Amino acid sequence: MMLGSQAEAQTPPPAPHVAKRPFQVTSPNGARADDYYWLRDDTRKDPAMLAYLAAENGYADARLAPLKPLQAKLYAETVAHIKQDDSSVPYAKNGYYYASRFAAGADYPLIERRKGAATAPATTMFDEPAMAKGHSFFALSDWAVSPDNAQVAWAEDTVGRRQYVLKIKDLATGAVRSDTIANAEPSVVWADDNRTILYVAKDPVTLRGYRVMAHVLGTAPAADALLYEEKDDTFQMGIARTADDRFICITVGSTVSDEQRCAPASNPSAFTVLAPRAREFRYTADHQGGRWIIRTNRAAKNYKLVTVTDADVAKGVTAWRDLTPASDSVFIERFKPFAGFVAIDQREGGNRMIRLLTDAGTSIPVKADEPAYRMALDVNEETATPWVRYTYGSLVTPTTTYEVNVKTGARRVLKVAPVPGYDPANYVTERVWATARDGTRVPVSIVYRKGLKRDGTAPLFQYAYGSYGMSTDPAVDPGRIGMLDRGVVYAIAHIRGGQEMGRGWYDDGHLLKKRNSFTDFIDVTRFLVAQKYVAKDRVAAMGGSAGGLLMGAVANMAPQDYKAIVAQVPFVDVVTTMLDASIPLTTFEYDEWGNPAQKAYYDYMLSYSPYDNVAAKAYPALYVGTGLWDSQVQYYEPTKWVAKLRELKTGANPLVFRVNMEAGHGGKSGRFERFRQNAEWQAFVLDQLGVAGAAS
Repeated sequence: MMLGSQAEAQTPPPAPHVAKRPFQVTSPNGARADDYYWLRDDTRKDPAMLAYLAAENGYADARLAPLKPLQAKLYAETVAHIKQDDSSVPYAKNGYYYASRFAAGADYPLIERRKGAATAPATTMFDEPAMAKGHSFFALSDWAVSPDNAQVAWAEDTVGRRQYVLKIKDLATGAVRSDTIANAEPSVVWADDNRTILYVAKDPVTLRGYRVMAHVLGTAPAADALLYEEKDDTFQMGIARTADDRFICITVGSTVSDEQRCAPASNPSAFTVLAPRAREFRYTADHQGGRWIIRTNRAAKNYKLVTVTDADVAKGVTAWRDLTPASDSVFIERFKPFAGFVAIDQREGGNRMIRLLTDAGTSIPVKADEPAYRMALDVNEETATPWVRYTYGSLVTPTTTYEVNVKTGARRVLKVAPVPGYDPANYVTERVWATARDGTRVPVSIVYRKGLKRDGTAPLFQYAYGSYGMSTDPAVDPGRIGMLDRGVVYAIAHIRGGQEMGRGWYDDGHLLKKRNSFTDFIDVTRFLVAQKYVAKDRVAAMGGSAGGLLMGAVANMAPQDYKAIVAQVPFVDVVTTMLDASIPLTTFEYDEWGNPAQKAYYDYMLSYSPYDNVAAKAYPALYVGTGLWDSQVQYYEPTKWVAKLRELKTGANPLVFRVNMEAGHGGKSGRFERFRQNAEWQAFVLDQLGVAGAAS
């Protein structure tokens, strides 16, 4: 029975409301009233704030209680589509083969290695189930083995706030060293001496990675040497070795600018800048075979590859020579240099594909057979090989790991991701093109169970992200199968703000063109309704983080087009957040959203900010999720939004707010926990769409 109906199976208590406290958010362009600003507590200890979150969780429990059986069924169906004792494909590096392996029922994997051959006896490097014990949240992120294969350094998070702790252990004995480094990025690299670790330290207030430090084993972290500090707080930072392991490179980047400085891995003390930063100049460099290969937007909006020899690299960009031409239709996303060729990860026509380019200039595309798909370079640690490993998948085809031989063209399947109880032949995927209100053709990837009648009666679940130039690629999701089997059409709207159609696609969906992302999403919905794929009154939508901003904007702009909306960790208080440089990520994002200290950006952001545009009107049924320890989108953004919605929204459609009190941006950790959380909002959505029965 639908939660929005008058005859509910269980009557919930009244929705929680919270007190308003007058407050003015000041800016160079005026002040705004924010009666719920007090819900921000950076210590996360304020009793009144915590009481409100507890009340919201209690209300969500009560509101969703009638759906517990459906939630349990959806979770069971999802888990039934997961091979519980699964393993990754081993990959070779420096004489060892590495892989991860899940035991049946385990939330976390074992990470193992084998010496000399993929079939040799396994040694466990990380027993993640054991490491996670006693923690309500656990994430093992980046790890790196020393060049002599004797030690491993890794980054772990037991809070969910992405403030990682770096640790080191001896792989022969398993003994963990005492030198522990706190508040770091999950990025760690060994120098060739096997005793020096380079890592990125975070600013303690903004959590921005801003310093590259060198730690020598056996010394106190307080004595770590500073190798580089990034003063510009609009730049992010990373560190990595090159493909041939000869250099260690520090990368700093913003939305519109990059800079890379490298040093020999044998002596990573003095780093040399490859090309100085400049606005609207981006590049990423790697090294192989006595030359640098560089992906750059210099005279190439969609990026091209250039090369420069070691002898000429100091001459700067004037010595760069093209490997690929600039293109208006092909967008180069990534690349990997090998001995004798380069593997290129690129986009064309909305699809992501692989192309191999030999040193002799021969271009070899890797073909696909479906209309909407995703190829991506996989782990390729060994570069002195003719074999390139990549993955392929679609909304119908499970992720398949391949190797292709650049010399012979031979291709072999290494693994098809197992999806028990799933038959791809039962489903159909399409790539359709919706015309946006300004005439732009927007690609849409859709999937549905075979036998769908195009009579305008089916329910729709539509997803998008559409920010930061991040593209959303199709893939089989075990958690989605139950929805498809109930007759739901699933669609990915590849809206502007992503990069599916190239850099121009991104440019037309950020800064003062951000509204295109929102209207594209709405226009895709209306297209699918007009084409009778789905019913006008049976549409649900979902987005998270910046995609949650999309959901908030869509809810304000076109509430009548949606029956239900799921907004996970939504970025909904755009202006207030972007005015506060102390909040993690704010300064990085001026070139994404604009700096509201400038009136043009202030006014434009204010015109769409979901929190600022909540009004007294009927909204769709809303499921909102957040994590108390989120460092990306602070918990108080969705909390304030929900409070204001409770104050102003009209109509009987339900609004539930689920707060994970022990999680951050990605929700609770653990393989199965994610599906358990997802089952809750899936049950909510299916109930609202009127398809809450058993799968056919």
